[in-house]
Amino acid sequence: MSLPESVEIEPKQRAIGSVIWLHGLGADGHDFEPVVAELRLPDSLPLRFIFPHAPIRPVTINGGASMRAWYDIVSLDRSGPQDEEGIRESAATLVDLVEREHSRGIPFQHIAVAGFSQGGAIALHMGLRYRERLAGILALSTWLPLTGTLDREVARNPESQHRDVPIFLAHGSFDPMLPIGLGHHSCEVLRDLGYTVEWYEYPMPHSVCAEEIDDIREWLLQTYLPSPDLA
Repeated sequence: MSLPESVEIEPKQRAIGSVIWLHGLGADGHDFEPVVAELRLPDSLPLRFIFPHAPIRPVTINGGASMRAWYDIVSLDRSGPQDEEGIRESAATLVDLVEREHSRGIPFQHIAVAGFSQGGAIALHMGLRYRERLAGILALSTWLPLTGTLDREVARNPESQHRDVPIFLAHGSFDPMLPIGLGHHSCEVLRDLGYTVEWYEYPMPHSVCAEEIDDIREWLLQTYLPSPDLA
């Protein structure tokens, strides 16, 4: 198992859960590091945060320039070609990170996968197909990749049919990079397939805002603290 370099933030007490958070195109694992303090999680919810660095690769829509990216982006058109190989490769990396957390003593149901933009696409792709039911999926300013294969792939693997996994899907209404329509469509697809999705939208561009951080905090509290084995 070859794991990517990551930024890790440990809680003051022994971690009882983990959040693996993937950055967006051209950023790195440090991009969302400040969010941990901004979440103001209570001592009663000691979570380990892991922010991996994506590999450096050429990106087609950026003129082939090399940068940190979870997969190549050929087109932003919903019906356009997708880098399926790159998406599945990064999803496999996220699986390795989840299983590393499990080997460190964190139950699968206490591991959440999260991401912004490209990172959110990988979190959705992997979290919906994984054989274990995770704590939740946090997907920010993103879209659902390889939509046409999701229902078929899940149907072939009964152990991955976790329709009750909590999903936090959020988008900015002024996003010029990934129009909010992509988020709306992703939400509709997931709900049509029987998933319960909490949808949030904010008057912001392709970014994160304070109100969104507050909502993520509440979602994490609701996702983790009701669990009887965390009492």
